[in-house]
Amino acid sequence: MPTRNWLQQEFGYGYDSGNVLSWIPGWVRFSEERRSGGSYRRIFNNAVRPYLHRSSKVLELGPGKGSWSRAILTCIPDGELHTVDFQDVTRWLSPDTYTGRLTCHHVQDNSFQKLPGAYFDLFWSFGVLCHNESASILEILQSARRTMKRGGVSIHQYGDWIKLEQFGWNRGGVPQTFKTQRDENIWWPRNDQQAMTKLALEAGWDVLCADLNLLRRDSLIFLRNP
Repeated sequence: MPTRNWLQQEFGYGYDSGNVLSWIPGWVRFSEERRSGGSYRRIFNNAVRPYLHRSSKVLELGPGKGSWSRAILTCIPDGELHTVDFQDVTRWLSPDTYTGRLTCHHVQDNSFQKLPGAYFDLFWSFGVLCHNESASILEILQSARRTMKRGGVSIHQYGDWIKLEQFGWNRGGVPQTFKTQRDENIWWPRNDQQAMTKLALEAGWDVLCADLNLLRRDSLIFLRNP
């Protein structure tokens, strides 16, 4: 299922976690936070906000309806956010209302060909790499690195089966039957900190931290473009 065609079709409705910055989460965000074992507000304030300044240029992969996009835009009044998605997210994010600060790239692959080189300060994704197989993650990290400034940072949530085992499959909302199935047949492919670190290094990134420890079910990797 985590093929490119599946990813293009599965999220056509536009994934939406609600307001990730509100003190009191909406029902969808509350449910997601229970399954992942962490606060989205805390993740943003501890993992994303420290690397944003007024004029930051940010690349976001898979924004869906823009829960994290809107949070990022509040922190970069003189900067730019570029999103990359298999869906045409302009119908949800309305980039015209941001006076040139938001550009949405509708793509068909992970080549990032439409994006400028050595341009971005931060590359961010949440709820994306957890649905990608190793080969796709490697392609994404390799393609994105070309777009990053030297010293630019990259932060991504990804599935961590070791943490998932400890947290609990039912509690985490991932079918335990996936253990015996091939990665191409499941929507939460195998991954862990060791495997993710290996992919990031192969893609040319410096791995500053394999997991920022802000989620109990999943991991958040922190990378830098050398």
